[in-house]
Amino acid sequence: MTTGAAAAPMSRRNYIVGMTVIAIFFFIFGFITWLNGILIPFLRTACELTDFQAYFVTTAFYISYFVMSLPSSAVLKKTGFKNGMSLGLWVMAVGALIFIPAALARNYAIFLLGLFVQGTGMALLQTASNPYVTIIGPRESAAKRISMMGIANKFAGAIAPIILGAHILRDSHVLDQQLAEATDAMVRAGILDQLATRVINPYIIMAVILVALGMLLRFAHLPEVDTDAEEPSVGETNINKTSIWHFPHMIVGAVALFFYVGVEVIAGDTIIRYGQSLSIDMSSAKYFTSLTMLGMILGYICGIILIPRMLSQVNALRISAILGVIFTFGAILTPAGQQITMPFRDLVTFEAVTLTIPVTVLFVALMGLANALVWPSMWPLALNGVGRFTKTASALLVMAVVGGALIPLIYGKMADIFSTQAAYWVCLPCYLILLYYSLHGYRLKGR
Repeated sequence: MTTGAAAAPMSRRNYIVGMTVIAIFFFIFGFITWLNGILIPFLRTACELTDFQAYFVTTAFYISYFVMSLPSSAVLKKTGFKNGMSLGLWVMAVGALIFIPAALARNYAIFLLGLFVQGTGMALLQTASNPYVTIIGPRESAAKRISMMGIANKFAGAIAPIILGAHILRDSHVLDQQLAEATDAMVRAGILDQLATRVINPYIIMAVILVALGMLLRFAHLPEVDTDAEEPSVGETNINKTSIWHFPHMIVGAVALFFYVGVEVIAGDTIIRYGQSLSIDMSSAKYFTSLTMLGMILGYICGIILIPRMLSQVNALRISAILGVIFTFGAILTPAGQQITMPFRDLVTFEAVTLTIPVTVLFVALMGLANALVWPSMWPLALNGVGRFTKTASALLVMAVVGGALIPLIYGKMADIFSTQAAYWVCLPCYLILLYYSLHGYRLKGR
């Protein structure tokens, strides 16, 4: 472990309670975060956007992590983990309610404001929950614990676009036909206005659930951990270190995490729109984000089984980076016309469906498998030895989530200029940076 929590082992009951509560939060993270995959094509149609403009959905959501992470660290120092998490849930509820006026006005800027506010609440939750999972048990098995949380996160991400898509994109083929036949601007606007209001009820329900969870958390027994004390093994080493900048392995880790989040968001949030651009009907395309999430769940299961007994955290990161490079080349170089059909079971209704999937889209989904163990491996490697600077280090690592705001925008611009397939070249340097960190960056030492 990296902090003084090691000095006072947590009881098994407190450990289970803490992990269960955090698993619920990771489920919430996944559900809300991966709704963006369905919101991008939805808002692209409803607000009549280009690909580049549509990817401001991810920008508005993830830029809040950069803006709010350090303030979140300050809030947590005053409130503690539990109260800070409650506050984060309530802020997210406010963001969900902003979707109501956004939908009524069909105003893209207000939608983006709602996403930014939701991201602000998520930044507070993430700043608390990620280091909590990292330090609640032995450091060498931190990646295993984060992988367990990741299963909750990505299972939510797998069902979220299906649930929302079933409501807001129902009869999408009929809607597309109506829009194609609408020559009168007023008629077209009326159709789009009606489409935009479909998000109101789901986001009202979301806000109610978030408020209720925030209230329940105030009464839950969530054990606190001491992130300000030094573990004896690092205390003497850190005695002359006065700021987080004296830990270059953490700083470089934050940079690497920036690029990782960019490719994670691309793999999950561009895949539906990518399928659409290859003339795949929305009845199949709406499941594509779920395929990416299922790839990540498979990766997390591998992490739980293999780490740390058979696979170290740093080797897991190396393998992930190499697989990312391979799958990126597969997505870019596979001819777009090559398609397969495969059986799939709707994760919400459990009905059997047959998906038509271009092979290149499958490679994008497989990026989920490559990405799965990056976040669980990066956190313990970057937080190793930072001791009393854990809260600040955590805030900087959460700030790196801004990669999800900027790198998908580059993808969107490249998609407009070249093609949605060629735009995946942006993923290659991201995975190479992760490979560098796994080979050398994590070993950097300060004075």
